[in-house]
Amino acid sequence: MSINFNELRELLGTISQTDITELILKSEEFELTVRKGTATMPIMPLSEKPISEVVSPPVPEPSVQPVMTQTEPVTSEPTPPIIDKNWIPITSPMVGTFYRAPSPDEAPFVEVNDRIRSGQTVCIIEAMKLMNEIEAESAGQIMDIVVGNGESVEYGQTLMWLKPE
Repeated sequence: MSINFNELRELLGTISQTDITELILKSEEFELTVRKGTATMPIMPLSEKPISEVVSPPVPEPSVQPVMTQTEPVTSEPTPPIIDKNWIPITSPMVGTFYRAPSPDEAPFVEVNDRIRSGQTVCIIEAMKLMNEIEAESAGQIMDIVVGNGESVEYGQTLMWLKPE
């Protein structure tokens, strides 16, 4: 399914004149989320082919923004480890997008089984276009990384499990 910006502009105009507050359209190639009254998010293609330029259509009502997010390909992953009662969660202090590395072409901050020190950066949460480094509150060993790279996270959501030293 290709994106026709004229049809998208017409759809946004129609939605802005209704009581609809959120609309989600999904296909294998992209995901489009339209919400009224939220901050603008970047538009990202789901394919790995680079797009040299994205032209955004004019939006009839400034409170309606299209949001396209990249989803991770579905893979069969091993069963997550059983959580030990002595492990402590590393949780998200805010709502945002979880990133394991400082940039897409760099290595992740931590991997499962890595030993970390207190105050070490373990991930980034992007919120309102700001990159917030999340630091470990205690030393230990990373036992599980619960959230996938690029996934949305909620306040208080467990990101990783740490076996304290």
